[in-house]
Amino acid sequence: MKESKEIMRSKVEAFNKRNPVGTSVTVILDLGQKFETKVKHSAEVLSDHTPVVWLEGISGCYTLDRVIS
Repeated sequence: MKESKEIMRSKVEAFNKRNPVGTSVTVILDLGQKFETKVKHSAEVLSDHTPVVWLEGISGCYTLDRVIS
């Protein structure tokens, strides 16, 4: 079931409050490996459908559900 825009915005706001740019985090990559990195740009809701964040050393963005802070 798709999350509402309000829920997605709340997730983004909470993530950004806990993890400002430069914060160390772990992301679960596509094949399940854990990758230690840092927040490169603040999280946002991508195209009104997915809460994401941009991370150092990774091309593109990852959903917030895959980031451990």
